[in-house]
Amino acid sequence: MRLFLALVPPPALRGRLGALADAAHARCGGRRMPDESLHLTLAFLGEVGAAKAAELVDWVNHLTLAPGKWRLDAWGAFQGPGIVWVGGQSPDPALAALHERLWHALEGRGLTGRPARYVPHVTLLRRAERLEADDLPDMDLEWTYNQVALIHSINDGQAVRYAPLAHTRAS
Repeated sequence: MRLFLALVPPPALRGRLGALADAAHARCGGRRMPDESLHLTLAFLGEVGAAKAAELVDWVNHLTLAPGKWRLDAWGAFQGPGIVWVGGQSPDPALAALHERLWHALEGRGLTGRPARYVPHVTLLRRAERLEADDLPDMDLEWTYNQVALIHSINDGQAVRYAPLAHTRAS
């Protein structure tokens, strides 16, 4: 199963991110991510066997997470895959520390794949035809989070969908 750890936005923020995705899609084209798929990936784990997935479910269900806040106030793009995203203008030390903490624990469990560079972002579009963000709407959103989810990415030949398998506890 293909797994990742992520922050999932609360419903009101998800709606606001969806409105930004609509604006970006109207300007840039491409494939708009469905609102229910919007998230911030903290650690992409890739293909994981059933036994390791069960171990991860247990681990995540027993983790605690201190609440945090992330400010989303910038547009960005990844040229190669044509991804348009929203994130923060400034690096967020709390998110970077959470990313590092999770990867340290994952590597201790035998998982690999930590990226050389971590750019916290929410993907709004894939395969965008235009990647300029100069006339996209300004934003200043605050994302209050208190839970990390272990998510199964299901690709069964239809639209890819995400199913949460476990959630951390708030501290």
